[in-house]
Amino acid sequence: MIIEPGPLLAAISSPDDLKKLAPEQLVQVSTELRDFIIDTVSIYGGHFGASLGVVELTVALHYVFNTPHDQLVWDVGHQAYGHKILTGRRDRFPTNRRYGGMSGFPKMSESPYDAFGVGHSSTSIGAALGMAVASDYKKEFDRQHIAVIGDGAMTAGMSFEALNQAGAIRNNMIVVLNDNCMSIDPNVGALKEYLTDITTSRTYNKVRDELWNVLGKLSKFGPNPQQIARKVEAAMKATLMKQSNLFEALNFRYFGPVDGHDVQHLVAVLNDLKSIPGPSCCTASR
Repeated sequence: MIIEPGPLLAAISSPDDLKKLAPEQLVQVSTELRDFIIDTVSIYGGHFGASLGVVELTVALHYVFNTPHDQLVWDVGHQAYGHKILTGRRDRFPTNRRYGGMSGFPKMSESPYDAFGVGHSSTSIGAALGMAVASDYKKEFDRQHIAVIGDGAMTAGMSFEALNQAGAIRNNMIVVLNDNCMSIDPNVGALKEYLTDITTSRTYNKVRDELWNVLGKLSKFGPNPQQIARKVEAAMKATLMKQSNLFEALNFRYFGPVDGHDVQHLVAVLNDLKSIPGPSCCTASR
């Protein structure tokens, strides 16, 4: 059975085609991509939840970043169906996880867009950090390195080791925490409670929105508006946004939580993140 993609998705053979679209068209692309995954997986099998939860994030990442020159690492690999469809493998998607067909996970030998071979969890931050160090060594300073990690994978010790190292050596890299409250088993522990508090705190989200508005106005004044903005941001976060201290204590500039299904807002946030030197982190919530 042939699954027909929507009209915008049918014209996308690579992220270069995606970048030709106007920002307001990304909502329709996301809808068509989600429908295509659902229609195909419901017939041919595969993983549903993880990839459906990152449709808008996937579209935004490939719209903003210059993949495959910018290296995108998925964690876990179940999230990468939309990524594969947007990077020239749409027509092969029905062969997903079948003998002789497309791999169900990112596979470096399958596509240059698959920056790291991954089957399961918690390897993305360390891999992206290694790539960032290598790029600096080769003086490829225009290259971005992005790890997309689920909240379940973030609980592993390997992830925290990588965060600890990344915050110490401060290479340019971005960690996108996909906080979708989904994993094979329910998440437990202090990190799960911490992420829930960030996502659901009305006070935190109200102050965060007001902070962005204030910083936007401050940027129009002073000889060094960016420096002023950073000082105001740090002071307000230190007193009012205690939830963000976990990542900032590890020397990551933290943004979020961001609505993980608002593709246009994700594009704006990712455009901001890619211009910030050093390690940065963003939480995309369901």
